[in-house]
Amino acid sequence: MLTKVIEIKAIAPFAIQVTFNDGTSGVHDCAGDIGGTGPMVLPLRDPAYFARVFLEFGAPTWPNGFDMAPEWLQREMRAAGELRSIAAE
Repeated sequence: MLTKVIEIKAIAPFAIQVTFNDGTSGVHDCAGDIGGTGPMVLPLRDPAYFARVFLEFGAPTWPNGFDMAPEWLQREMRAAGELRSIAAE
């Protein structure tokens, strides 16, 4: 199964709350991910711009085309202890 984000919400100032298609979810602090100097990450340092995150083909994406691979994001979140399983209802 391909890893995809199925729900996303920006949390001020630079975190995202995500739900993956395998039933895991959590909050990831993106401050370190957008700390570079490249032209793609600079706009994301504006909290209002960061909040414009949306899903495109299951990947967190911003209007300038910057995106995060869902597999990478889930791996990072797992390593940081940010993931939890969603209980079946």
